Amino acid sequence: MPQKILIVEDNENNRRLVRDVLVYHGYETIEAENGGEGIKMAKELQPALILMDIQMPLMNGYEATKILKNDPHTKHIKIVAVTSFAMMGDREQILKSGADDYIAKPVDTRALPEIVKKLLRVNV
Repeated sequence: MPQKILIVEDNENNRRLVRDVLVYHGYETIEAENGGEGIKMAKELQPALILMDIQMPLMNGYEATKILKNDPHTKHIKIVAVTSFAMMGDREQILKSGADDYIAKPVDTRALPEIVKKLLRVNV
């Protein structure tokens, strides 16, 4: 059975790109358009990994990540922040929020499956 990955991203084109890459590599994907929806889906569906956009309306990825990592039912789920923030200190701030890793946008479609595979291997 393929591992389930939750993509939390408000931009439809970005969701489609990430989904297509992950499905090609044999993963099952589910999608949320904002942090609140992502939290709800993570609690209900218990994905193996979450790819969390940082800049989203309603609830940003920092807030959603902190909530998920502070909840005993979801704190075990690996979270990868996906963001266009690439300034000095952004990576540290993102990891401090509880994310397990960080991917800069535009997403490197060759690196993405390797990062996912590495994190899921650690999760097993």
